[in-house]
Amino acid sequence: MRAFLRDYQMVAPQTLQDALDLMHYEPGVWKPFSGGTDLMVLLEAGRLMHKKFVSLWGLGELRGIEESPEFVTLGALTTYSEVLASPTIVNQYPLLARAAGETGGVATQNRGTLGGNIVNASPAADSPPALLAYEADLELVSAEGPRWVPYADFHTGYKTTVLAPHEIVARIRLPRRKPGWREYYRKVGTRKAQAISKVCLAAAALRDQGRIIRMRLALGSVAPAPLRCRHTEILLEGQRLSPSLVAKARQQLMAEISPIDDLRSTEMYRRRVAANLLEEFLTSP
Repeated sequence: MRAFLRDYQMVAPQTLQDALDLMHYEPGVWKPFSGGTDLMVLLEAGRLMHKKFVSLWGLGELRGIEESPEFVTLGALTTYSEVLASPTIVNQYPLLARAAGETGGVATQNRGTLGGNIVNASPAADSPPALLAYEADLELVSAEGPRWVPYADFHTGYKTTVLAPHEIVARIRLPRRKPGWREYYRKVGTRKAQAISKVCLAAAALRDQGRIIRMRLALGSVAPAPLRCRHTEILLEGQRLSPSLVAKARQQLMAEISPIDDLRSTEMYRRRVAANLLEEFLTSP
């Protein structure tokens, strides 16, 4: 059953400060609306419970990709299409570019935003594992000022985050990396196009003469929130790859994740696929 549009209200502030002031004086009343690709699905299905929205789409302060010697910083309204069109992102952060290309079709990529994907907080979202693997930071802003938080600390549970009712995500900051990292992104879904993932792995490793110097592993669709697999990383770092180490890493990863049975897949399938993807990453040339 479709929603009745007259039940909803949306305002479009002229500046970011106007939006923050509105949310400050009525915290929890006004919910930010960016690309709307997730919210419009709920609206069409008659399941959009919140009624008042503040549109961020026209706010230039939340757009753009900035570069410095230490970071590449993306505005929260950066779309997937803009990610794919950025040579810096494609060349230096290929996991994020791959995730953007896996997110829906062209229409969704043109409208969907990184900030909206983050705040929607779906454990099956495509870009969060890449952001976790790159150790991204988020700038959260309110009328009281900004604060930076590691993205790894942003999700607190299923669809819950550290974002206060009067805050929005303004920017995503990616630290620069030294050359030599080998990276891997794989999304497993029911079909190859426009499917919600059953398992998604983003991985990056820095090796030296067969030894793993640093390892970053992140998974989607295997826990209540996107998951950085730190225990598996610790097991692998400092070690030389061998069949026995790969076997231990598979077992550690399966113990670290907490998938569920749902309409898309089963808990056991997700555990085995996650372990298989890790092995594929570790053993591929």
